[in-house]
Amino acid sequence: MRAPPLSPNRPTSVTLAASMAPPPSKRRKKELRCEWCLSAPENTLYHDTEWGVPVYDDQKMFEFLLLETFQAGLSWLLILRKRAAFAAAFHNFDVHKVANMTAHDMARLSQDASIVRNKLKIKAAVTNAQAVIQMRQQGTNLAHYFWQWVHYKPVHNLANGIAVSKNALSDDISKDLKKRGFKFVGSTVIYAHLQATGIINDHVKTCPRYKHVQKLVRDKPP
Repeated sequence: MRAPPLSPNRPTSVTLAASMAPPPSKRRKKELRCEWCLSAPENTLYHDTEWGVPVYDDQKMFEFLLLETFQAGLSWLLILRKRAAFAAAFHNFDVHKVANMTAHDMARLSQDASIVRNKLKIKAAVTNAQAVIQMRQQGTNLAHYFWQWVHYKPVHNLANGIAVSKNALSDDISKDLKKRGFKFVGSTVIYAHLQATGIINDHVKTCPRYKHVQKLVRDKPP
């Protein structure tokens, strides 16, 4: 939705103040996990329950994409804290309802302090929903679109904690989405989206979630 370590706006490490650091005996277990998730309780919960879990549901895939586009240039923690407000503002991420939002709806949201009041991003959410519908009319849904790039086989942690914000895969998907009319889908946004939805498993290999999310991968398209 995010924050994941390999986006420029998402911390790759967390340095705790000495006064806050737990004793070594308690710290060791935390160090096994992706360090970025220790920066805030919301990040920890997101990491432990959602980040990197393979997403096959089309509405959920659209939700993550919408949230990632709003995150561009901001922190993922901010988006997480506003996630419920985004759901309310964008019809619980129903693609058809978002696609049918009017200029009046977008103007209203641009005054809504509970979300990110960026007129271009709000318009992009509607434009992207319309592009998803067009994609469906052409015979594919959003979830299948993303998964087909990796033949339904996730790319496993290549960076292993090293700060990477994009790769050749995200470059190619970004270019293709732009050709299809999507907005705010630069390579960095798409890389973060691939991480979040399990298409790239970027949990560090010492993290318990690294193997757990692998077990949730489906062999065949839904």
